[in-house]
Amino acid sequence: MAKWWKHSAFYEIYMPSFKDANGDGVGDFAGITSKLDYLKDLGVDGLWLTPFYPSPKVDNGYDISDYYAIDPTYGTMEDFKNFISEAHQRNIRVIIDLVLNHTSSEHQWFQESKSSRNHPKRDWYIWRDEPNNWESFFSGSAWEYDEATGQYYYHAFAKEQVDLNWANPEVQKAMSDVMKFWLEKGVDGFRLDVINFLKVKDTLQDNPYDHEKNEQIHLFDKDQEGILSAIKDIAETVHQYPDKFLVGEVGSEDIEILKRYSGTGKLDVSFNFNIGSISEFDAEKLFSRLVETEEAYESVQMPTLFFSSHDMSRHISRFGGDEERAKLIAALMLTAKGVPFIYQGDEIGMQDWIADDISVMMDVQGRLAFEEAIKAKTKEEALAVANERSRDKSRTPMQWSSDAYAGFSEVRPWITVPDGSSEINVQNQQDNPDSMLSFYKRLLQLRKEHPSLQTGEYEFLRYKDGMISFMRTNEVERTWVALNFSEEVKPLKIEEKVSLLLSNKRMALESETAIVTLPNEALVLKEDSEK
Repeated sequence: MAKWWKHSAFYEIYMPSFKDANGDGVGDFAGITSKLDYLKDLGVDGLWLTPFYPSPKVDNGYDISDYYAIDPTYGTMEDFKNFISEAHQRNIRVIIDLVLNHTSSEHQWFQESKSSRNHPKRDWYIWRDEPNNWESFFSGSAWEYDEATGQYYYHAFAKEQVDLNWANPEVQKAMSDVMKFWLEKGVDGFRLDVINFLKVKDTLQDNPYDHEKNEQIHLFDKDQEGILSAIKDIAETVHQYPDKFLVGEVGSEDIEILKRYSGTGKLDVSFNFNIGSISEFDAEKLFSRLVETEEAYESVQMPTLFFSSHDMSRHISRFGGDEERAKLIAALMLTAKGVPFIYQGDEIGMQDWIADDISVMMDVQGRLAFEEAIKAKTKEEALAVANERSRDKSRTPMQWSSDAYAGFSEVRPWITVPDGSSEINVQNQQDNPDSMLSFYKRLLQLRKEHPSLQTGEYEFLRYKDGMISFMRTNEVERTWVALNFSEEVKPLKIEEKVSLLLSNKRMALESETAIVTLPNEALVLKEDSEK
């Protein structure tokens, strides 16, 4: 029998922004628990939670100061246990974000490490007398000078996110213990943040520079020799526990790099940024990425399908703001081959928020971008640069209703609620059969009812003139999917009789064989003859 995650559709919850239950303007575990019936009714099988550990929140929780506790902002350990129990009672699994690459500079480990060159934990982090030329993925040098000990420490991201030294066996043991702790609390697996940045080689060779693009090529500060050995050790630790799931954020769009990290003895899956991070809508390019992934994985590995997250612009905004196109992307994500990840709010068509003042921007990446840009640009131009880099645009509160603060909280939330929340919200869409929310529910229910849409192989995968089509097959059924991203009627050449499973444009077929797809139609058909 296929592993449970191969049949599952996941839903990402950005902890601060899902639902506030205690009236402090920040989401929490009690809030999520109160919405589990909504998530069950939506039809998702698993949840991915962003970090909820104690943190100074320089990078909104991805700078962890204690791996063994719950940040009081989100509740207590009892709140967490109750949430896990309630989710499992509804047959919803839970995976949690875990940052193995770096800790907060406020973590006790780093405080000890920086206290003395001779401290036993000095080698838990990466210290050097002289920095190399590596640049932070956020901004500026990746090295920070510590006056007390006269050395530089390495940080791939913000200076408050200090990279652990994974060449040190003590670090590996400490993080193994962290994973065991949460597995024994009942979590069903982990999403491993920036996992291909683990530093396990000691050469620290300077990165080359692309003079045409005027940017550094990050050649020697990720995907280094030895990382896969660490990945295998992590997988061995996690898979000692039955039915656990490992998904990795591998910071690359190169399918040849992505495929290295998942498979037998490694991660179960890695996020396919080669598909999900397409910056502008292009049906042919999207199709080519699906094909290259299928050819690279060769049915041995399973891809992931996502188009939005807390780290990127929402796909409805990125792809032009068109709701019909967003429905087709949803249909692709939930019917094509792969493990789908829905980002909170996409199911109601939430759109990007753009800050009109740097003072309301919360994201460290956007603020750093503004500081760099303001040196050469006007405030207005620098703000535009900051908005481009900022991840705030997709992190605004979940829009539950047209009430004050979108029904997310009774008080002003930690980040701005977009103006459009009075129109785009769950309450307005709940009973509308033509709404985005209703379409997601139908897709998720269809996926549950048809195993060919969960684990079926492609019988074919085609593109022509703006239409992506494919057939998923298993032992008992053959399911057609046609996604017409064009503004024209497109014929489908079907030789067998078919029945309609789903469309966003019609309720019935005019013919069982002479089928056309309507403009901007997602069409799912089932062949009536069994294999």
